[in-house]
Amino acid sequence: MANVQIKTKPEKGMAFVIGASSVGTLIEWYDFYIFGMLATIISKQFFPEDSGTSALLSTLAIFAAGFIVRPFGALVFGRLGDLIGRKYTFLLTLILMGGSTFAIGLVPGYQAIGWAAPIIVLVLRLVQGLALGGEYGGAATYVAEHAPAGRRGFWTSWIQTTATLGLFLALGIIILVRQLQGIEKFSAEWGGWRYPFWISLLLVIVSIIIRMRMSESPMFAKVKAEGKTSVNPLKESFGHRANFKMVLLALFGAVMGQGVVWYTGQFYAQTFIENICKVNFIDSRNILLIAILFATPFFVIFGALSDKVGRKWIMLLGMLFAVVSYRYVYQQFLDYTNVASKRSMLDASKTTASDPAATLDAKDKKKALVSIKYDSVYTDGAVYTFTKTDTLHLAAEYTGNTATLGYIIAGKDDAAKMDTVITKVKVKSGHTLNDGINYVQVEKKSAKPGVVIEKSLDSGTFWKMVMWVFLLIVFVTMVYGPIAAFLVELFPTKIRYTSMSLPYHIGNGVFGGLVPFLGTLIVEFTKTKEVPAGDPLAGLWYPIGIAALCFIIGSIYLRNKIDEDVMD
Repeated sequence: MANVQIKTKPEKGMAFVIGASSVGTLIEWYDFYIFGMLATIISKQFFPEDSGTSALLSTLAIFAAGFIVRPFGALVFGRLGDLIGRKYTFLLTLILMGGSTFAIGLVPGYQAIGWAAPIIVLVLRLVQGLALGGEYGGAATYVAEHAPAGRRGFWTSWIQTTATLGLFLALGIIILVRQLQGIEKFSAEWGGWRYPFWISLLLVIVSIIIRMRMSESPMFAKVKAEGKTSVNPLKESFGHRANFKMVLLALFGAVMGQGVVWYTGQFYAQTFIENICKVNFIDSRNILLIAILFATPFFVIFGALSDKVGRKWIMLLGMLFAVVSYRYVYQQFLDYTNVASKRSMLDASKTTASDPAATLDAKDKKKALVSIKYDSVYTDGAVYTFTKTDTLHLAAEYTGNTATLGYIIAGKDDAAKMDTVITKVKVKSGHTLNDGINYVQVEKKSAKPGVVIEKSLDSGTFWKMVMWVFLLIVFVTMVYGPIAAFLVELFPTKIRYTSMSLPYHIGNGVFGGLVPFLGTLIVEFTKTKEVPAGDPLAGLWYPIGIAALCFIIGSIYLRNKIDEDVMD
C-alpha cells in the first residue's frame, strides 16, 4: 500500500476550507429554517381557513418531521461519506436540500389543491431533513480533518456559526421582502412569503460552484489510499460495543442537551414572543435578528477556549445556565408585554378604532360576528392592537348578498336609546358582494372580551427583550461552539462521518427539533375553561428536563481531555 503523508493545511489554507464548507452548510440551514420562520403564514396557506390553532400545530408538526428524519439521513449519507468521501457526499446533500426547498415555494395552497398541498409539503420537508442529516457531519468532519491539532475547536466553531447565521439570513430576507411588499401581498397565496424559498435555488448554485473546487479531506484520502476505508461503516459504528458506547455517550452526555438549548434559545424564543406574547411580526424577528448578530462571535470564542481548557465543562455549564434561567427569562418576556401593566399609560387621544366588520357564520345563518379593531397607543410609544368581537343572534336567517348590513341595538352610552349600526361585511374568498345595506333584526347580542392581535413594542421594552434573547443565544454558543471538535475526537477516521452524524442528528433533530412543537402542544394541554390561556411557561419543562438529564450524565461520564491525534 502507498505510504501517504498527511499534510495539515496552513492557517491561510484553512480560510478556503472554512469558507467552502461553511457557505454550503449555511445555505442548508437557511433552507431548513425559512419553513419555521414562516410557520404562521404557511399554516394559513396549506390548511383550511377555519383550522385555527390546529393548523399551526399541524405546520409545526410538518416542521418537526424534517427533524425526525435527520438521523436517517445521517445513516444514509454518513455511510456514503465513509465509503466514497466527504466532498461528493455533501455536494449531493446540498443539491437535494436546495431542490426540495425551491419546490416548496411552488406548491399551490389548500384553496387550489386541497389536502394534496400539506401532503406534498410534508414529503418535501422529509427530503430536506434527510439532506440535512448528511450535511453537518460531512462539513464538521471535513474541517476538523484539515485543522491543526491545537486549533481544532477554533476552526470547527466556524462551522457551528452556520446554523445561527442561516437563521439570521432567513430572518433578514423574510423581513426585507415583507417590508417591500406589505403584509397583505406578502401573506397572499402567491405572495412574497414564497420568495425566500425561490431565492434558495440561486444560493445553492453559487455554493455548488464553490464546493466543486474543494479537495478531499487529507485524512480520508490517506485512509483510502492505504485501503483502510470501512467496508461496512454502519456495522462498525453500531455493531462494535466500544464504538457504540461512544455513540450513546455522545448523544446522552452532550448532544441531547445541546439540541434542546439551541432550539429553546432561538426558535422557541421567537415562537413564544410572537404567539404567546403577541409581539408583531417585524418586532419579534428583529429582536432575534439583533440578538443573533451580537451573540454569534461567541461561537468562535468558546470554540477557541475549548482548545485551551477542554470541551466538556464549557458545554455542560451552558446547559446548566439554561436549566436554571429559562423560566425566569421567559417570565420577563411575559411581564414586559403584559397588557395590565400598561393600562395607566393608555393615551386615549391617540387610540383609534376601525369601522365594525361582520363575518357571517358559514354553518349557522342566524349568527354573525361583528369585530372592531382598536389601536391602543401608550405614552411610552407602544401600540397594542385589540379586537372586540360581538356575536349577533339574528331573528331570521341572513340571505342577503350586500357589502354592508345594518341593525338596531341598544346604545352603548345610554341603553334607553337605540343606535343604528352599519357594518362592512367581510367577503369570502372567490365571492363578490353587491352595494347597498341589508337591514337585519337582532334577537340578542353577546359580547366577548377583547383579544390582543399584536403588539408593537416601545423602544425600552424592545431592547430589554433583545438583551434577554442575546443571553439565551450565549448559552447556545457555549453548548454548540465546541461540540464539532468534541464529536470528531470521539471517533476513528474511517467511520467518523457515520458515527458522529447519528448522535448529532438524534440530539438536534429529535430532542431539539421537537422543542417548538412539543412546547406549543404542552401549553395547549394546560388550557382550561377557568384558565383559557393555560400556563404559557409549561412548554419549557421539556427542554429544562432534557438539558438537566444531559448535564448529569455528561458530568459523570464525559472526559475533558482533548484528543490531539484524530488520525486513528
